[in-house]
Order: sequence, then structure tokens, then C-alpha cells
Amino acid sequence: MINERDILAKTNYGLNIYAHILQQYYPNELVVHLSGKECKQVRNPFNNNKPTLELNNVDGVFLYSDLELPDFKGNPFDFAAFYYGLSDDKLLEKLNDEMFLQIGKKHIQYGKDKQEETTESKEENQTIHVPRFSLYRCPVSNIFPDKEINLIEVYLGIKSNAYKDQTDYLRGLKDKEQIRRYKANHFDYVTFSGSFSKRCDNALLNHSGLLTIDFDHVSNLTELRSKLLQDEYLETELLFVSPSGDGLKWIISFDNTKATHQNFFQAVANYIKEVYCLEIDKSGKDISRACFLPFDPEVFINPKYLNTKIQENETSMFSQKHKQA
Repeated sequence: MINERDILAKTNYGLNIYAHILQQYYPNELVVHLSGKECKQVRNPFNNNKPTLELNNVDGVFLYSDLELPDFKGNPFDFAAFYYGLSDDKLLEKLNDEMFLQIGKKHIQYGKDKQEETTESKEENQTIHVPRFSLYRCPVSNIFPDKEINLIEVYLGIKSNAYKDQTDYLRGLKDKEQIRRYKANHFDYVTFSGSFSKRCDNALLNHSGLLTIDFDHVSNLTELRSKLLQDEYLETELLFVSPSGDGLKWIISFDNTKATHQNFFQAVANYIKEVYCLEIDKSGKDISRACFLPFDPEVFINPKYLNTKIQENETSMFSQKHKQA
């Protein structure tokens, strides 16, 4: 039985319910601006899109009200009922399913059906789709892509010596500001979630079906790496150590015809918190999230790509550039 208390516990006291609904109206906007227990006024789709909606945490629940509509107020479930036209158990089930909260569900299925994949992998001459996305040359202030590349090319680039010197130098730095500046100026980067005309969410050309999960300041990289690779529900496409050396970049896949990027990210964040007791970097919700490319000779790529024909010059875009530098 799903109850309101369990949903509130998984939605940041109901705040994520508002964000989820508001994103349906304003998909390319930051719809909730949280500061402490209060939010800045946001646009209200039920009041001609005026910035009159207020969200305030009262006794552990975010309540809503409108500056112009005195009767428009209540809790997150009232707001959701207004949007979905549902109530009671049907409303709770709708929120549980649509927000991927997985309350009361023993087996969570986030990616493709595993049985489906096993059957597909037995087919002869199977065509493997290799995700493609944008590559950008350093510095990170450069928001225009150099070209479109695929997952195998990035794997080979990270595994090669293309970024070894930069990675070694970065890991020798101690000052946080020096580390930040050096990384921003000396590492190429990619937007794993898609191809863009420029690095901006609303300049997306094609979504790759990939999501980047950042684990920062990990105490035991080897242990976490092993757990992620053995995860029962999320399929690893690429996994490597971050440029700083104390984090992991976990690239996973999802069916973006069944869930939006932001909704799937929130579902994964909930899952990781529940299963691994870890908080992930929330910037992964941005489709145009930049991911720096380091040196990692132990980088992991999904074995299904290893039988794909690899051209000999696929790392030239990395090595050639650094020879000239």
C-alpha cells in the first residue's frame, strides 16, 4: 500500500512533485529555485503563467499558495490532484509510477528488459547501435562542439595516453582553485547525453539515450566500481575514474521514449540513495552536462561494443591534437 508519508520521503518533502508537474509546462526552464526551506516565486500554469506561485516548507511538507488567488493553496498532493484529476490511491499510484519512486516494488526495472537483451544478444549478425554525442575542445568556456563522436572513440581516447600528462599534473595539485582552473582549461570534454549545436539544453539536436552519473570524493573507488558493474537494474555503458582521481563517472543507458531525461535522472538518484546510500551530483539532470575526458587505462566499456568493428584511426582526434599542442 502506497502512502503519502513514503512519497514525501522520496520527493524532498513534496518539492519534487511540484518540480515534476511544472516541468510538463516549462520543460526548458529551472522551475524550482530552492534556498534553505523557501523557494523563490515561480510561474503558476494555473494562473496564466504568472510568477505568483509560492512554495514553503511548513512542518516538513512543502505547501503551495498563490499571491493572487487566495483559495489556490494546499499540499503537494492537492497540487498533483489538480493537475492529474485523480485522488486517493489512484493519485498516489500515478505519482509512484510516473516519478519512478518504486515504492512497494520488489524488482526495479530502469533500463531495457534484461531478458529482451539476452534474447537479442543470441541473434546472429546483431547490429549494435553505438551512442553518439558532441566533443568539445578545451577550455570548458568553449561551448561550440568540435565534432560528433561515439562511445567507442571516447573509450579508446580515455584508455590511450592522449590525456595522461594533463591527468598526472592535475592529480599533483593541492590547491582547490588551481585544480578547478587547470581542469577547466586543459581537458577536452563531451556531452554524453547528446549532440548539440552549442552546449545548452535547448540546443539539443539528438539525445543519445545516455545519462552521466557523477560520484565525487569516493572513499573506496575499487569497491564502488565493482558494485556498479554488478548492478542488477542499471546497465553500465562506460565507467572511468574522474580527472581528479577521487571520483567515478558512470555512463548508463535508458529508453528515452519511456521517460524524460530529468525524470529518469531523479529515479536513478532515488535508487542510488536507497541502494548505495550515496548522494549523486545533481548536475546530471542537465542534458548538456559537460564531462571532462581524463586518462584511465582501466576504463570499462560495455562488452557488447567490443565486437563492433573499430577503425585504427579512431583515437587520432585525441592523439593528433595533443601532439600539435
